[in-house]
Amino acid sequence: MPKSPSLAERLAVLYPDHASELAARIESLIEAKRQESPTTSGDASAVEAPTKVHRPALSERDVVLITYADQICGNGSSPLAKLSQWLRDTELDELFGVVHLLPFCPWSSDDGFSVIDYLEVDPKAGTWDDIAKLSEQVDLMFDLVLNHISQESDWFRRYKQGEEPFTRYFIEVDSNFDTSQVVRPRSLPLVTSLMTTRGTRDVWTTFSDDQMDLNYAEPDLMVAMLDVLLEYAKRGARIIRLDAIAYLWKTSGTTCIHLPETHAAVKLMRDVVTAVYPGTLLLTETNVPHAENVAYFGDGDEAHMVYQFSLPPLLVDAFVHGDAVWLKKWLSELAPPPPGCTYFNFTASHDGIGVRPLEGLVPDDRFNRMVDAMRDRGGLVGTRRQPDGADVPYELNISYVDALSPTAMTRKSDAELHARRFLTTQAVMLALQGMPAVYIHSLVGSQNDTAGATESGINRRINRRKFDRQGIDAQVADITSLSGMIYSGYKRLLATRCEVAAFHPEADQAVVADTPDEVLAFTRTSIDGKQEVLVLANFGDEPISVKAIDMFGKDRKKVRGLLENIEQKTGSVELPPGGCAWLLAE
Repeated sequence: MPKSPSLAERLAVLYPDHASELAARIESLIEAKRQESPTTSGDASAVEAPTKVHRPALSERDVVLITYADQICGNGSSPLAKLSQWLRDTELDELFGVVHLLPFCPWSSDDGFSVIDYLEVDPKAGTWDDIAKLSEQVDLMFDLVLNHISQESDWFRRYKQGEEPFTRYFIEVDSNFDTSQVVRPRSLPLVTSLMTTRGTRDVWTTFSDDQMDLNYAEPDLMVAMLDVLLEYAKRGARIIRLDAIAYLWKTSGTTCIHLPETHAAVKLMRDVVTAVYPGTLLLTETNVPHAENVAYFGDGDEAHMVYQFSLPPLLVDAFVHGDAVWLKKWLSELAPPPPGCTYFNFTASHDGIGVRPLEGLVPDDRFNRMVDAMRDRGGLVGTRRQPDGADVPYELNISYVDALSPTAMTRKSDAELHARRFLTTQAVMLALQGMPAVYIHSLVGSQNDTAGATESGINRRINRRKFDRQGIDAQVADITSLSGMIYSGYKRLLATRCEVAAFHPEADQAVVADTPDEVLAFTRTSIDGKQEVLVLANFGDEPISVKAIDMFGKDRKKVRGLLENIEQKTGSVELPPGGCAWLLAE
């Protein structure tokens, strides 16, 4: 096995003139954090908030719930405390092993993703004590919003005042910097002009004029962010999501996305966090075409997990067109992750359905039909600006529930069929190799919050509605309603999945070839080889009978349906339109 690079060797890629000096500083930071960590020092009293010392290895029980810290509001206790109580009352803390708290720091825009202070909890959400108590119920996932920081932050205030080293914390763009090839995720200006004590400066702002990009070419900034990273691990984060990581490093005349220095920075972050908190996992968030996305695995030495960004639009595409041809092609060609790494599977999130991950995967005419279908279902389309100045679709802003509606919003939909189609996409996602993540609005069957998007002028708020406790309970109370059917069905899927060893994130996966166009079939085989699960999904508009017994990887005699019955005499399964099946063979 090749020797792992030293800290100085990692840093030489990023800071060739300062690698040795910077390595000493970071080693001192690591040692100081080790002294605070019960994992390495044995002194639990040094930790300000409870830390899970022995974070578990991956298992089939690792399902993530994605939610805002202030998702459940109201009078009385803090929203974080209300979230904890809701999980307990509904027994969802038995079905979700991890809760992803979207940015909970004080913020000024972008619903939390313009952070004012990385080390504080927004008082409107709760306190670090609330987060520590929640970590006693479930493992936690935090966002490190590391590409940019709010204009209202202390760092940026001190930059404007001309204080060192903060004058080097941000990226000033002048006529010598060639931005002609820069890849843009938004149809907004790349730079923002503002007044400082040193005169007017043009500052790089990838996402908005309130989100000031940080300058990682400055060593002091890198050390400061490594400190934040380790603090999040200390505070109980089993998983840390590196938000918008692809845009981290900027070099004149380049695309300023996925640069070698960005990959080197992720490897450095992994080395540093592993040195103190070896059970903490790094997840890279890169809403880009598939090959670019999976490059963040590196050689198994970079991200522990990468998002399956192509999965959400491919599932929608399959239902829009009534066939799974391109979904099956992508899955068939999907390489397994490197040892020690895994995929992070999801369908919906606080953002929209990214469509850049479809580039090269589906024909243009098919893509255009899908975009039109989302508009018909009440969706909005966000755009990004290309180097030639053209604006093209970047994401579809729509509730994932409404994205799976059998009909356009102008026509009444069959609620039972609608729920079945939606739950089938979730059953596929939950069954795929990797760690699955469920957005809270998918769990409770939320539809488009058109009013929220319209009133705020923010497209993404179509899928970001907040609740009070009475409201979230009322939404799922009627089990004959669309939301009620989805919620009850989802809980059944989760309860089943958590008990099946073949759904371990590292269990083998194989796509079954030569199935009808409308049918997706794949198997998962437990690490010990004792269990095999066959996953079936019908993306067509007609029922179909599938000879399931012939699709297992081995000759299986005892087969039973985990969600449905199987005809024992013929080994067949009847899949209704939009239906799915999980079959277990032992």
